[in-house]
Amino acid sequence: MDERVVRKLLLEQDLGWDPTGRVEVRRITMAPNAAAGRHRHNGPVLGTIERGSVLFQVEGGDAVVLGAGQAFAEPADAVIEHFDATDEGVVFTAVFLLRAGEQGELELLD
Repeated sequence: MDERVVRKLLLEQDLGWDPTGRVEVRRITMAPNAAAGRHRHNGPVLGTIERGSVLFQVEGGDAVVLGAGQAFAEPADAVIEHFDATDEGVVFTAVFLLRAGEQGELELLD
């Protein structure tokens, strides 16, 4: 094995999801203190924080602050209570797993 290549598992997540027909990968930038609002997605969303940090909470779970290099999972149809940029803002990559023909959607709830 080449010692110049380091592979680190950031997230292992059971999706409980039908076979994926499409994938969208997005880089998203949120200004300092911007909040996504209480929401849910039509498919699982997995991602990593590139820089900055975010307050993250799935309904029923603990609120955590995620920083650069950390990963997150938003299960399909789960209510996301918080995905709020901190005072430094955040840039993250999000991978949307979708069924064939679907587009990634964010449904605001409140």
